[in-house]
Amino acid sequence: MKKRINLFTPSLVVLLVLCVGMTAVSWFMDRRLFYLEAALLLAALIYILIDMRNSKKTMHRVLTQMGELLSDTQRGVLTSIPLPVVVTQEDGDILWYNELFRDEVLAQIDSYGINLAEIAGIDHQKPCPKDGVSLVRENREYTVYYSSNLEHERPMKVFYFIEDTLLKRFAREYHLTRPSVAIILLDNYEELTQSLPESDRSQVLAKVETAVKRYFSSFEGFVYKMERDRYVCVLEKRHLDQMIQNRFHILDEVREISPNEKMPATLSIGLGLDAPSLQEAEHMARQALDMALGRGGDQAAVKTRNGYEFFGGVAKGVEKRTKVKTRIMASALIELIQNNDNVILMGHKFADLDCFGSAVGLLKAIKSFGKPAWIAIDRQKHLVSPLFEQLCQQGYDDAFCNPEDLMPQIGPKTLLIVVDTHLKHFVESEDLYRACKNVAVIDHHRKMVNFIDNAMIFYHEPFASSCSEMVAELLQYFGEKRRVGRPEAEALLAGIMLDTKNFVMRTGVRTFEAAAYLRRLGADTVEVKRLFASSMEEYQNRTKIMTSAEVYRHCAIAGTAEALTSIKLVAPQAADELLSISDVDASFVLYEYEGGVSFSARSLGGINVQIIMEKLGGGGHMTMAGAQMNGVAYEEARQALLEAIDEYYDQKNK
Repeated sequence: MKKRINLFTPSLVVLLVLCVGMTAVSWFMDRRLFYLEAALLLAALIYILIDMRNSKKTMHRVLTQMGELLSDTQRGVLTSIPLPVVVTQEDGDILWYNELFRDEVLAQIDSYGINLAEIAGIDHQKPCPKDGVSLVRENREYTVYYSSNLEHERPMKVFYFIEDTLLKRFAREYHLTRPSVAIILLDNYEELTQSLPESDRSQVLAKVETAVKRYFSSFEGFVYKMERDRYVCVLEKRHLDQMIQNRFHILDEVREISPNEKMPATLSIGLGLDAPSLQEAEHMARQALDMALGRGGDQAAVKTRNGYEFFGGVAKGVEKRTKVKTRIMASALIELIQNNDNVILMGHKFADLDCFGSAVGLLKAIKSFGKPAWIAIDRQKHLVSPLFEQLCQQGYDDAFCNPEDLMPQIGPKTLLIVVDTHLKHFVESEDLYRACKNVAVIDHHRKMVNFIDNAMIFYHEPFASSCSEMVAELLQYFGEKRRVGRPEAEALLAGIMLDTKNFVMRTGVRTFEAAAYLRRLGADTVEVKRLFASSMEEYQNRTKIMTSAEVYRHCAIAGTAEALTSIKLVAPQAADELLSISDVDASFVLYEYEGGVSFSARSLGGINVQIIMEKLGGGGHMTMAGAQMNGVAYEEARQALLEAIDEYYDQKNK
């Protein structure tokens, strides 16, 4: 307050001098005007003197009251505290402070009457946080604690400034120098070495090794080659943060090392961040690497205690499956079936032909072991009506049960086999999944977080075209006595045809081998084709969706807010057909469903729609993915899709 009064004094003096000057000038112009101005000036001067005297009395009274508010004991206690201390009114105006506060915080400049918020920027209206308030003042760092009242009727607050500059600097340095572990894998080592002559092979591998060591050494990391295709690196967290900011451009650098246009070299990187020990960091790095490989490779996965973060994943995956692994998985699955009393097969919500066909193929083989088996499927909400009805007529009706009807069948030795999904929240029934202690998973989708982590067998092949293809391969190792019949073979073939778009997308040698095996079992391609037939109403609805399409950044976006018949079936079909438009690399169809908006995404490989769908809470494959946003309006979901596409292109063009 004293400072504020002193600020007014120079202004009053200047005004007074101006008035005296103007009055003196009027003496020479008009004597009557001079006497009038002199009288007014004298009256103003008397008023100002009286007002200043009253202001000084007010200031003296406030300071006196302040002294009365703080008793001798309180002032003595606050003065003796070896910390900067300041006392304010309830609104934050400063009443008193000790010498340490004046010297350290105020830099020896008195600030009585100034609001503390102008000095420290503390929102004192809120309760003091448990850890105090961090503050930087005069190149010093403080943690400020405050409390209300000093056992007096007039509300006041006391602020304690604890200087911890060195502590916070050491803490920051500690966190920045925490060791992190990275494991780097050359994804397609076998493919590169087998397809190249010796001279080119050595040259390519040397370029990859040089690029890896140069990149991580530039961040002061220690790099060691563990195996022919694997490296381990230890580096500080501060440098890992820089890698994350530049989005691991080593992935792009290695991808340019291409011995031929069809097979570029690619890396997968797993990193463990913020681990309590080096051992735990290495374990987290291995988990992150497994996640990166499960998503198709050519990307970096960073694992922290809060989850995963992914970077890259723009190249097409190279098929890396071996029949040895399939044979081992088949043997393990047979042993698991024989050691349990009954088996339940379950896919994802709104079962499609791939999910349902996989379950039907396994059901026949499991029953050949003499084990009771059922398929958990919502008999009302699925996308396989023609095949479902056909199999019911062929004696499968009792095998198809709603999940809640199977709960009484679950015991300690019940085996649950989850097909065509590995996500806990996407299975047909989470209650049924939690009730079963013995779980096996068979899936081909790129790995995502929140996967089923308690599976006794986790057969995951992201390079397979479909789950039906994986099941067809497994059945070949079940033995001749347990061969499936024609209905099961056609169900499996229908699943393969659905996910490959009639053997166009994501097909490999193994895909055609599986199809040939099913053909030998009696699968009729004409009958399978009829399973994909749609009604006239579905055809019209599909056409209606396609007519609403717009092209945005080489992406065809269509959708409807109407409640159309069989929309869950029609939308993916519309997304497939939109890819036939020229200059379109990906297609997205969105529609309102059960209080939210669902998405179906497709691409020809130029755009990774999985990454875009993950930004909306979904996932899938590089060329086929989906998502669902709950509690949002159609236009809001469409805007979120546009932003996800923009973000994808912005990151891709960096």
